[in-house]
Amino acid sequence: VVGFIWYASFAYSSSSRDSMGNAIPQKQAWETRNHFPIKSEPSTVAAVCIPVRHLCLKKDIQRMFYEPKDGHGLSKNPFNSLVVPRPIGWISSIDRAGNINLAPYSFFNAVSYRPPTVMFSAGKGQIEDDGRKDSLRNIIETGEFVHSVSTWDTRESMNESSRTTAMDVDEMAMAGLTPVASTLVKAPRVKESPIHLECKLLQTLDLPNTTGGDTYTVVFGEVIGIHIDDEFIRPDGQIDIAKLHPIGRMGYQDYTEVTGDTVFTMNRPGHGD
Repeated sequence: VVGFIWYASFAYSSSSRDSMGNAIPQKQAWETRNHFPIKSEPSTVAAVCIPVRHLCLKKDIQRMFYEPKDGHGLSKNPFNSLVVPRPIGWISSIDRAGNINLAPYSFFNAVSYRPPTVMFSAGKGQIEDDGRKDSLRNIIETGEFVHSVSTWDTRESMNESSRTTAMDVDEMAMAGLTPVASTLVKAPRVKESPIHLECKLLQTLDLPNTTGGDTYTVVFGEVIGIHIDDEFIRPDGQIDIAKLHPIGRMGYQDYTEVTGDTVFTMNRPGHGD
């Protein structure tokens, strides 16, 4: 069905009652329209209960649907705002000539416990003739890299290190950061970060591209060494996430943070109290 998306109408239910127990007549409350000629799909009617005067509004919504190959019709691509939040891969590497590279990657995550493995996805490089980002080129050449956890305190320097520069530019120095030697790999760690994962390259995977010039290569790395600042280890042996205060990537130019107020615990069913 071709139509308009995000058409929402709200109406008071005729069975709703106010704080005095009187029936509230049904009437139109408000409606909004955002016009985008995209395929849309009606959803089921949902009830939205509002505590004030115990009113209950019924909401009729049309749900947007699109096939990425056909475009989305929005002002910006929504995809990376839908898979959120994402940890930031702050990847340091070094080339054969000893040039240090540091760059944050929006598509990053852990993918297994044993062996502990992380991945990040590198898009097309914009400067060098081979079309590769410096991180990817260095890692393929040397077979190793380091991930440094990005926290609230390092947010500005992390963002500074995202600049597009020539391969001989040291982004760690450019961002005012301090390189420290790793234990098992040649790539340096970011001293200002409290956690580092030393990694050796397992494999790379070139993703199929059907939409033009964009290319992405996924890098898988086995974590062979882990550094954790002692102050972030609690007496019970667990990581103090609230004190660590990591940040994550959202869509567009947005980020998020993890604090003691945003962390909550749920025990998995069947796994004890």
